[in-house]
Amino acid sequence: MNKPANQKKNKTVRFQTGIQESRRAVSNSLIEKIARFRNTRALDSVATVVITMLGWTAIFVLIGIAGFLIHSSIRAFDEVGIWSMIAGTDWFPTSSDARFGFLPAQVGSVWVTIVALAACVPIGVFSAVYLSEFASSKFRETAKAVIEFMVTIPSVVFGLIGLAVLVPLIRTYLPVDSGLIGLTAGLVVGIVCLPTVISISEDALRSVPNELRHGSFALGNTRWQTAYKVVLPAASSGVFAAIMLGMGRAIGETMVVLMLAGNAGIIPTSPFEAARTMTGTIAQETGEVVRGSVHFSVLFALGLVLFVATFIINLTADMILERSRKKWRR
Repeated sequence: MNKPANQKKNKTVRFQTGIQESRRAVSNSLIEKIARFRNTRALDSVATVVITMLGWTAIFVLIGIAGFLIHSSIRAFDEVGIWSMIAGTDWFPTSSDARFGFLPAQVGSVWVTIVALAACVPIGVFSAVYLSEFASSKFRETAKAVIEFMVTIPSVVFGLIGLAVLVPLIRTYLPVDSGLIGLTAGLVVGIVCLPTVISISEDALRSVPNELRHGSFALGNTRWQTAYKVVLPAASSGVFAAIMLGMGRAIGETMVVLMLAGNAGIIPTSPFEAARTMTGTIAQETGEVVRGSVHFSVLFALGLVLFVATFIINLTADMILERSRKKWRR
């Protein structure tokens, strides 16, 4: 008679034991999850602090560079004058009657940049359209790897190639006395800027929602019609930002223009004349100038003008890109 009662009691004990073990397991699991959550929160907090510090460090570095350029340019502002430098047409820094006009370098930079954009924008945008809309995935990845590799090539290598190949061709086939002119420098600078324009334009085109492409196909448009009627207009802000960043890259290029532009301190009236750019002037004369002289301060003032120009261009491009991203987040 006691055997069924004992079995029932054992079952009850085992059931209660199982409940206790389940509760204990749930409790341990909950404790582990809480501990993991706290660790994740702690890591997130540390990462947030580090990223915030790095972001502010970059801002402080930028402010420091601007402040250093302004401080080093004060003597030039006082003794030469801001307007006399920016609007001056003559650059004779070592003569007895020294003149420090930035206009020859500014106009030279403009001509080189115009030629560079004329060379790289059509090729870069159409290459980006092809990679985004028509190329196979395998070819796209290979091409992007090659484009990213081009960024790592030193610009002096492009300058040497230009000296060996492009300068003789221009001297032979164009009515110019020398191949070292603004056109030569601009063409090679355009090649240097191609990776920037292609990469950012392709990213902008790829960010266009596929729903727009599908809608265009449903209306009977071909892939090419979809690309230039739908995708390219939709990504126009990003493509324009890519062109702006390419312009900033062209204005800031130094070695190529120093090797190929001719470095004549006159105001060029066309890209078929020798030119001197702002970056080329700074690079060419910094090593020979007397430290602490007016000439030395004027070079920093020229660097400040270049800094402001590239900062405005890059800031405008970033604002346009951000507006484009917000447009497709909605």
